[in-house]
Amino acid sequence: MEQGNKKYISKAVIRRLPRYFRYLRELLNNGIMRISSKELSQKMGLTASQIRQDLNCFGGFGQQGYGYNVKYLYGEISKILGVEKKYNAIIVGIGNLGKALINTPMFERRGITVSGLFDIDPETVGKTFGKHTVLHINDLKEFFEKNDVAIGIITVPRTEAASTAENLAALGVKGLWNFSNAEIMLENYPDVIIENVHLGDSLMALSYEISKNG
Repeated sequence: MEQGNKKYISKAVIRRLPRYFRYLRELLNNGIMRISSKELSQKMGLTASQIRQDLNCFGGFGQQGYGYNVKYLYGEISKILGVEKKYNAIIVGIGNLGKALINTPMFERRGITVSGLFDIDPETVGKTFGKHTVLHINDLKEFFEKNDVAIGIITVPRTEAASTAENLAALGVKGLWNFSNAEIMLENYPDVIIENVHLGDSLMALSYEISKNG
């Protein structure tokens, strides 16, 4: 299906791409260089048909009778996900969650560099976490003038989330990763991509499954 000049890819397929990325990286780490759609389906809990359909959205990548070259497929999915573009990100809100995110290797593995930390708490501003000293949120404009920042990671209280998002969008971020537990929408900045993360939703889904099973 085409939208304008771009091929439409369903959100369900896009949501599965990071899973392919993770499983293929695991295969590479285990020295596995070739895999069939059937073998990959057994590892991922998807059908082989679904995997072929997903990958055909981007060109297929497989060879009949051979399967998939794991290294090549991992590289291609990395490109699709933008891993090789090396985006810079900042974290706004250096509380418990913000500090936990600073210390995770997740960013580096996905081609994202955390280049700045921001807060308003005088007890936090000026302290160093990881490679960076926390700056005051009033320093955001100057920081953006000197640095190319693509992603804003929001871990502020939910009451501050909307204004923080508006501020970051006005400064030029391309995307927001929002952990504030508020559903952020930016009518004035429709081109800014927003990923609202609700950890409680995932926990409740787990609770539902446990309850359903008795």
